[in-house]
Amino acid sequence: MLMRTYLHNNGERVTFSAIAEPQNDFDSIKAVLKAGLAHEQYVTSLINKIYQAADKVHDYRTMQCFDWFVKEQGEEEKNADDLIKKYKMFGSDAKGLYSLNQELLARTYVAPTLVL
Repeated sequence: MLMRTYLHNNGERVTFSAIAEPQNDFDSIKAVLKAGLAHEQYVTSLINKIYQAADKVHDYRTMQCFDWFVKEQGEEEKNADDLIKKYKMFGSDAKGLYSLNQELLARTYVAPTLVL
């Protein structure tokens, strides 16, 4: 929604299209976690391309807006990598997995704001 707001604020029309159904036939929890990390890395690559294009044409407002996304994706990749490491540590230990689940349940989302 932040990108949509940014585009609207800069006179651009935004349309949404259907997206492909995500993969849902993983053979293990570890495979799900690795796919999650790979997806975060993919999103990071897309954000980097936009940032690079904005830099090339000296579009500093877009670069400033995307500074938040660059930082956020760094956090998202670290979270996904940490989750893989914790899963490896807990393995199939039910108490460890329960503790990890409680940790994840305690996370809260704070929506970003766009100030121009």
